[in-house]
Amino acid sequence: MTYEFFALTDTGRVRENNEDAASFDAAIGLAILADGMGGYNAGEVASAMATAVITAELGPWLSQAATPPSARDVRLAMEACVDNANRAILTSAITHEPYAGMGTTLVVGVFQHERLILGHIGDSRCYRWRHGALTQLTRDHSLLQEQLDAGLITAEQAAGSVNRNLVTRALGVEDAVLLEIHEHRVEPDDVYLMCSDGLTDMVSDAALAAILSGNGELATLAARLVDRANASGGRDNITVLMINASQSTKKRGLMARLLGK
Repeated sequence: MTYEFFALTDTGRVRENNEDAASFDAAIGLAILADGMGGYNAGEVASAMATAVITAELGPWLSQAATPPSARDVRLAMEACVDNANRAILTSAITHEPYAGMGTTLVVGVFQHERLILGHIGDSRCYRWRHGALTQLTRDHSLLQEQLDAGLITAEQAAGSVNRNLVTRALGVEDAVLLEIHEHRVEPDDVYLMCSDGLTDMVSDAALAAILSGNGELATLAARLVDRANASGGRDNITVLMINASQSTKKRGLMARLLGK
């Protein structure tokens, strides 16, 4: 399996600064997206720290592995790196008054062969587009999701709720944070969409699916998603990180030779 990555971020139409951050390393299949929170510019500090620390620690571990690491080892490494990022952000928030109260959501994925190890904290999301169907792979850590799960509100009420952005789990606000991790099998032609809530608060899942169903390279699809969010109001920063999976041409060539084609 080979992977193509593309990231796009936009300030939106209301905010003056961008508190989102996204990073990827296609060579090792690492993708990270964070949506910061906090006063002044603290949110962008937290999201930048999260992506920087995880990239600096998890990246070399993945690239230096002698053999493809097991899913268990990837999970443990991911948890350790996220814990270090959490502590770094919290320490900075405690020791620098302008950064007090800052934190960030997180989505981090490791794509290896036909496997995705996906971790998340907060309400930034990861979706999968497969065979014409859109599936949300992450479940928000938010007050709104808890109310939905408890049956206290309906999906229609949730769409207009004033509590949409109240997360129940974030990086950098407590001594420890639980990274929710799941493993997914990747199929050829899958498209994965990591995004901040600046996209999903403005664009419905049905609209996301309609855009992803259209033809175009990842850069084109990403631009369409951001444009749609801005056209709907652009009330927050908008960041998308897209990954396309395809069957390795080297493998197809081998199979063709074996079949005499």
